[in-house]
Amino acid sequence: MKRVLIITYYWPPSGGAGVQRWLKFAKYLRRFGWEPVIYTPENPEFPETDFSLAKDVPENLEVIKQPIWEPYDTYKKLLGRKKEEKINAAFLSEKKKSSIPENFSVWIRGNFFIPDARKFWIKPSIKFLQAYLKANPVSAVISTGPPHSMHLIAMEVSKRMNLPWLADFRDPWTNIDFYKDLKLTSRADALHRKLEKQVLSQAGAVTVISRGMEEDCHKLYERRYEVITNGYDPEDTDISHPPEMDKKFSIAHIGTLVSSRNPETLWIALKEMLFEDEKFAADLEIKLVGKVDYKVMESIEKYGLTSFLRKIDYMPHNEVVKCQQQSRVLLLIINNTPNAKMILTGKFFEYLAARRPILCLGPADGDAAAILTETNAGLLADFGDAGAMKNNIRLLYNKYGNGQLNSESRNIEQYSRLELTRKLAVALEGIRD
Repeated sequence: MKRVLIITYYWPPSGGAGVQRWLKFAKYLRRFGWEPVIYTPENPEFPETDFSLAKDVPENLEVIKQPIWEPYDTYKKLLGRKKEEKINAAFLSEKKKSSIPENFSVWIRGNFFIPDARKFWIKPSIKFLQAYLKANPVSAVISTGPPHSMHLIAMEVSKRMNLPWLADFRDPWTNIDFYKDLKLTSRADALHRKLEKQVLSQAGAVTVISRGMEEDCHKLYERRYEVITNGYDPEDTDISHPPEMDKKFSIAHIGTLVSSRNPETLWIALKEMLFEDEKFAADLEIKLVGKVDYKVMESIEKYGLTSFLRKIDYMPHNEVVKCQQQSRVLLLIINNTPNAKMILTGKFFEYLAARRPILCLGPADGDAAAILTETNAGLLADFGDAGAMKNNIRLLYNKYGNGQLNSESRNIEQYSRLELTRKLAVALEGIRD
């Protein structure tokens, strides 16, 4: 069994989307001849905790933890937050904040914490891992980001220990949604791009999560990229004994709802349908599970939809799966940003496995649209096309009224975590040759 060191910031009991990808790879790697060894912080700043994920940690897995110092206590003091308050990712704000300290803190984060606030873990980790690997050899090193500090640790460890290295990008670096919001100086922007190019050029293999992301990386640095999407775990998503369906016509969004995902097109369509159809008004439920930006909540109120809203702040992953399966329709929203075509959210693949119709708002020529078509898993309306969104909802609602609202999806098995881990193992063997 070949050993592979996986450097990841997110690991159980971390909750949220960031932990799922490499927890599942670690769960299945042994089937393909690789023994994972996890390196992760001892005291990280998690956006959420989810103890239900512990069941996926393989038996007798070696997990190495080292302390990390992060500047979040100072950040919280600057903004007048409590020490125990969680820091949301992707600029999500659940409450309005004073613009001056918020903008100043963003400027500090973007220009002084490069590539991110975990930069202070880089040098101690390199020193620790160099000593560890001399006594406990591995056959390869993997880093997963963001945070991209993990890549900088792996890059130096790979160089010093002469180890093959695979860099995994769960999200883009300089082309991520909020990069433009970091208020970067030209010097800081240049440094981000320099570090990004070093990672892309020096890693033995680079994995990305979508075809669009692959195309984007080719513009940054020309080389071979491996597309390994996110996926679903059949052990989590068994539908042989599905839960009782929601009584109402529930349209459910599971996961973080940031301002760039605010689906005004959907709100407009729903408002018009509610005005036109009293029966629809009696049946509708908007179900939002996860953290929601205050701008989204303001839009819901603006369009008169608050009385139809059922908001659940957070669910452990095992309950999320049940919630997906019992919802009538699953809402997939692609961020309305310049990189929208390449976005494939992790929840998408669990939506597929839930075997419920998907209602998608996003670009018609994007990666999500292509998979929706390939799998026949749902309906899509482009940004701003309230008419198409209204037609899609009407079609789904009519099927609900006739007792025929079921998924007709196909060809989803290629997105199972086991098959995706098989692809990862092939990529790992490739960098050892």
